[in-house]
Amino acid sequence: MPINRQPPAINLPIILRARVVVPIRRAPIEDGAVAIVGERVASVGRWRSIRSRFSGPVTDLGDSILLPGLINAHCHLDYTGMAGLFPPPKSFCDWIKSITTEKSCWTYSNFAQSWVAGAKMLLRTGTTTVADIEAIPQLLPEVWQATPLRVISFLEMTGVRSRRTPEAVLAEAVDKIESLPPGRCGAGLSPHAPYSTTPGLMKHVATVARRQRWRIVTHVAESAVEFEMFRHGRGEMFDWLLRSQRDMSDCGGVSPVQHLARNRLLGPNLLAVHVNYLDNGDAELLARKRVSVVHCPRSHDYFRHEAFPRQALARAGVNLCLGTDSLATVRKRRHQEVELNMFDEMRTFAARHPGVPPRQILQMATVHGARALGRVGKAGELVRGANADLIALPCPRKLADIFEAVLHHAGDVSASMIAGQWVIPPKCMRQQILF
Repeated sequence: MPINRQPPAINLPIILRARVVVPIRRAPIEDGAVAIVGERVASVGRWRSIRSRFSGPVTDLGDSILLPGLINAHCHLDYTGMAGLFPPPKSFCDWIKSITTEKSCWTYSNFAQSWVAGAKMLLRTGTTTVADIEAIPQLLPEVWQATPLRVISFLEMTGVRSRRTPEAVLAEAVDKIESLPPGRCGAGLSPHAPYSTTPGLMKHVATVARRQRWRIVTHVAESAVEFEMFRHGRGEMFDWLLRSQRDMSDCGGVSPVQHLARNRLLGPNLLAVHVNYLDNGDAELLARKRVSVVHCPRSHDYFRHEAFPRQALARAGVNLCLGTDSLATVRKRRHQEVELNMFDEMRTFAARHPGVPPRQILQMATVHGARALGRVGKAGELVRGANADLIALPCPRKLADIFEAVLHHAGDVSASMIAGQWVIPPKCMRQQILF
């Protein structure tokens, strides 16, 4: 019998037109357009040029700014429901005790609902890719199916008081990652922090992650008490963890960053979160090892840390990106609603660092995050071959500085697309659906 061969599926281009297109690495394009084929960007340019080269349905976004979806390089989605539970603490150790106590009272359902609520916030406010710390790995992969976001889930590991060996702790995380389905979302490893993780576990994580080509996330040099514990072998955190039977022989004489280096964790696959307190040479060490640093401006403000060492890190050449952290570390006034929102983080950063140009701040929330996650050319920019992950914002009538306008966007985005599919349809399409 003859075989009935079906013709291959053809992805017809779709074209998005906007008053301004912001590719990120290139200058903004007035009366711009983006051609999309399947899940990828096929071309970016002026409307006339794109229309002459591509035939397909056009969505005219009108007076909009079209740009790549934002990349949230550090988040704790499962803590979203803790917004406002903890007033800014007097000490960092007090906060750790408070959140640990609160977590012990939460059920699987509490964490799942919190995770999904946080994912919805990010989607509404322009994030399309998020690097999330998973304190409850059992949530995976079910929560992935509850959001169209691209999620990189980093499985959190501690081990200071655990009776299990570092090998057993790591093996459990590796087994979980290998059981997860391939596709839009992915996973990596997160030894929580130098003070909460044993040197043995960090060394094993470094070895396995490099062999598997996985990303690693760790919180490091977040607080003054952590810096004092490692650099001087004393202080509030040192005394507290000593009473908790942590082996303190790894403390004294090195900074937290240097502690990661001697345990082989520094490398281009590491996202070092916070990095608020540096010793001499730390910035250069991070740059030499090609570590990415993730700054969370609202969390930094919540704890009243010393000024973030942006200049030292930037001068050394460190890749700096932005994250939201969790809503458990965002100041919340009475009757105020707070949400996970990268625009809020960018504005907070701009207020604390007025000398940094808005374009550079937007890069920290896009291409720099893509670099940290190993997705250069695929996320955080509009370029041929990149994922078709885009967002649209209303464009002000008077436009003096496009990047300033982006930074000061408030509220939900007007449209969002992930992998070439609208996850928040633009108003013109919503009207078509209604009528």
